[in-house]
Parts: sequence; C-alpha cells; structure tokens
Amino acid sequence: MGGDHGKLMKTLRGAGQKYLGVGFLLGFFLVLLTYFTVSEQFAISAPNAIRRTSPGHGSSSPATPAMKEERQQLPVIEHEPPKTEHEPPKAEQAAAQEKPPPVEVEEPHTQTEEDERPTTDAASSGGGDGGARESAPAKKPACDIQGPWASDVCDIDGDVRIHGSAHSVLIPPSIESGGNPNPQEWRILPYSRKHMGGIKEVTVRELATAADAPACDVRSPVPALVFAMGGLTGNYWHDFSDIMIPLYLQAARFAGEVQLVVTNIQPWYVGKYRTILRRLSRYEVVDMDKDDRVRCFPGAVVGIRMHKEFSIDPAREPAGHSMPEFTKFLRETFSLPRDAPVRLTGAAGEKKPRMMIISRRHPRKLVNVGEVVALAERVGFEVVIGDPPFNVDVGEFAKEVNAADALVGVHGAGLTNSVFLPTGAVFIQVVPYGKMEHIGEVDFGVPAVDMGLKYMAYSAGVEESTLVDTLGRDHPAVRDPESVHRQGWPKVAEYYLGTQDIKLDLARFEPVLRKAMQLLRE
Repeated sequence: MGGDHGKLMKTLRGAGQKYLGVGFLLGFFLVLLTYFTVSEQFAISAPNAIRRTSPGHGSSSPATPAMKEERQQLPVIEHEPPKTEHEPPKAEQAAAQEKPPPVEVEEPHTQTEEDERPTTDAASSGGGDGGARESAPAKKPACDIQGPWASDVCDIDGDVRIHGSAHSVLIPPSIESGGNPNPQEWRILPYSRKHMGGIKEVTVRELATAADAPACDVRSPVPALVFAMGGLTGNYWHDFSDIMIPLYLQAARFAGEVQLVVTNIQPWYVGKYRTILRRLSRYEVVDMDKDDRVRCFPGAVVGIRMHKEFSIDPAREPAGHSMPEFTKFLRETFSLPRDAPVRLTGAAGEKKPRMMIISRRHPRKLVNVGEVVALAERVGFEVVIGDPPFNVDVGEFAKEVNAADALVGVHGAGLTNSVFLPTGAVFIQVVPYGKMEHIGEVDFGVPAVDMGLKYMAYSAGVEESTLVDTLGRDHPAVRDPESVHRQGWPKVAEYYLGTQDIKLDLARFEPVLRKAMQLLRE
C-alpha cells in the first residue's frame, strides 16, 4: 500500500508540472495578442502619426484628436484600377476581332504609378502633397480616345480658351482647385473619319495654373463645338454620313445654344446646309483657321464621331439618339408636312401613291427610265422623276421627296434623299451588277431600316448591265466579278460604279413594284 501511495504522489507531481508549463505558454500568447491589439488600435486612432505636412506649411502640425482630423480630411478613395471611360460597346468589341490590334496612342485612362501606389506608401515616401493627391477623387479625362479607328472626342466643362489660328484649345484649372499638377495634352482630328487626310489636328491642352491662360479677346455665353469640314464632303452621301449626322449627335443636347467653330471650313457646305446649321446653332459660325483672337467659352466639345455609315446607333455615345429622331428633326427644320405615307385601303377613287425615281446623269443611270415609269403607272403609282440639285439649299428638293410614298433609284448619292421620306415609306435600291450587295446594304440598306422605312433591294443581273456591251462577255469584270474584288476597291469602283449603266428587265422588276404597292396597304 505504501509503495502504491508513493507512485501516486509522483504521478500527480509530474502532471502538475506539465500543466503548469502549458499555462505559462498560454499566458505568453495572451500577452502577445493584447500587445498587437493595443498597437493596432493606436495606429487607427492616430492618423497624424504618419501624415506628412501639406504644401505651404513650414513645419509639421501637432497631432490632433481623431474626430477633428476626420472632419478636416477629405474622404479616402480606395485605389482600384480606374475604369476605362472609352470602352467600346459590345458590337464594336466583336468587330474589333476583324481589325488590326489597337495602336498605342495617348491614353488618358491608363493607370499611372501614382494611381497604383498604396496610400501608406505615398504618405511615407516623401513628396509634399502626397496625402492630398491620395484623398482627391480621380479626375475624368477631358478627351475620350477610341483607338486607331473611331474618331476621338473631347468633352470639356468649365473655362475653355480657343485660339483658332493656332488650332489650340486650352483648359485652365479653376482657381479653387489650386492648379493642375499633372496637365495632359491630346491631338485631335476633329472629323468623323480618324485618318482622313488634308485636315489639321487641334491640340487640346490642360494648363498647370490659371495664370498660364491667355487673356480673353471674346467671351461667348455658350459652349463651343469644334469640328472639321472637307474630307469626303462634296459627295451628297458623305455630306450627311461624315458631317451632318455626327454633328447632330454632338449638337442636339445644346438645343441651339452652342457655337460652331469650324476648321477647314467649306463655304459651299455652309451655304447648302445653312438651314440645318442654323437649327443646330443660333450663333454665327466661326472660321477657326482665320480667327486670330482668343475666344473664351464656358465649355467645349472638340471632334465629332460617326456611329456607323449614314446612321445612328442608339446604344452608342452620345446615347439615346436614333435615325427616326434625326429624320424628324429634318422634317421640322424644313417644315416638311408628312410624317407617314399614304395608307391604301382599296376604296374606289382613293388617291394613287406617289413614286419618285431618282435620276442620275452620271454612270449607273437608268437607261430605260421611260419604260420603268410606264410600268410603275400600270401597277398603280403616280410617278415623278427626281433630279437632286447640288450646290443649292436642299430645302426645296426635300419637300418633293417628302411628298413621295416610295423612292426608287440605282445605288448612288441621290438615294441620300431618303432621309426626307415620311417614316414608313417604301425605299427600293437597285444594286448594280458586280457583287455589290454588301456595299448597298451598308450604305443604304441598314440606314433605311434604321429610319423606319420599308426597304427592298433589287440586284441587277449581268444582262441588265451595259458592261456586257462595253466590255464583252469574256471580260473578267463581266464573267468573274470576284476576281475584280480581289484586285481591291479602285478596280471595283472603276468597273461597277464608274463604268456601267443599268437597263432594268421589266419582267423581273414588276414583282418588286407590286410588292411595294402591297407594303403601302399594310
């Protein structure tokens, strides 16, 4: 029994020593945890311990209580990668797969080292205004750079100084901001096609301080819209596709309270479209290239952007616009009375629908236009021949087009007049021979549908082309249009746009006219 009692006591003493060691170890970790907790609380509640002095202060400010510092300090912005303001729409992203990779140009949205640096690093690395920069909200870049294809546009709020003859747009910082420590500069081609030759770039430059801004010679009460004429204008279709529609997209929001500042100004364009331009802006057009004064504006848009050929994509910026909206704007501008075509009911004695056939004096003219007129009249149309003028105000001819219920013509600039048709009218495009269907679809087919017109395409066959007579059946342009397309656009334009005329096969074309009549009954 005594031996057993001794063994028991020895066992208890060993267990006690063992548990005592475990207790000391747990106590050590508890003390260490308490130390870190107190240190972290101290660091959170005392931000001035790591804050540098702001510029303009000669010595470090004493630490202040946390509540007072919270009232004085701007909200801290978490440094996430900046979102790209100019990310293209999904449709553009898909199309970009078929285009060359983007060219690296001045990219105002690219993250810089300052953006990527954590707040604690900036505060402890030296640099007098690091804390202020980290706390200020990110500034939206003035210019939206779209890469190598879409044109660039700058949208500027606040004070803007434009020196026209120097092709410079200057952006001074506001006095309240204290200056711009990182001014940027962009070179903008203010035309809807980014790589168009013969047009001068405009330099858009941010200034470091308000004192750097030149004095104002003229002050405007409204913003400026800077863009270029010229380019491909002179072709009626390009007049609208390249200038008028993109200009409308940028100017519509101002409701006339904007001043047009134009580089490479074309006096004929201003004259021909003066009615539309006066509706877009109630102020005189400024010839930028000859203007040696510094004009000051309360904001500016520099550049115009095309959504797609001769049309508008409501999903793209400036968003919310559409071709029916644009054509309504034109009808209001020219006081065109008809918003819809005639509605046929089949009643006895009802008025015949009017068909306008666009006349061409150049290649792609309709050789047997008299026979086509007679056919359309037999089908039931009242027919007029439209001969669009070139260098006069378009208002009078717009009234003639608006009076039509159906428009017919061979692919060409004259079909641009479809913008004056009443919504729901019939539009028939005769596509020239030579596998030109895609071009016809892009230039007029898609825009017609976007306008709300009832569109039909009629593809001329080889027997309806005068190329058979002028070149012979064995010529590659007649026998194998694909081979001409493989030679590139100049050859395509030479043969299929610049050489042939069309003689419609009346038997083939008659069902198209009867379908047009049926569409007006629906």
